[in-house]
Amino acid sequence: MPDLPDAALPLCASTELAESGKAHVFDVLLWRRPARAFALRFEGRVVAYLNRCAHVPTEMDWRPGEFLDDERRFIVCSMHGAVYEPTNGRCIAGPCAGARLMPVDVVERDGQVYWTPSADIRPVVFDNPA
Repeated sequence: MPDLPDAALPLCASTELAESGKAHVFDVLLWRRPARAFALRFEGRVVAYLNRCAHVPTEMDWRPGEFLDDERRFIVCSMHGAVYEPTNGRCIAGPCAGARLMPVDVVERDGQVYWTPSADIRPVVFDNPA
């Protein structure tokens, strides 16, 4: 079982991510600016990426949380048609072939999925009105 990093934050229950199903979309800060990321289960493991095409920085989902093609084999950008390998985020076809999606570190443990912030991708912190 993978260790849970000290900085890991809860993302969703493992049961929310069906194999090759709808992704869990969540808000993050990329370089201190609002952005979205997504996590999905593919080939039995959870992967997560910034919801940002490597060709032009636009969100990629067809409908909220829908990133995979009709055959549920590849992540496809709804704007540019770029095709990505779900397991590693590498673009295998389209205008950004060879580029990669920006990964978000995730770990699954005890029925829960967690994500770990990085230097570039941080959690959104809401002010707590006192």
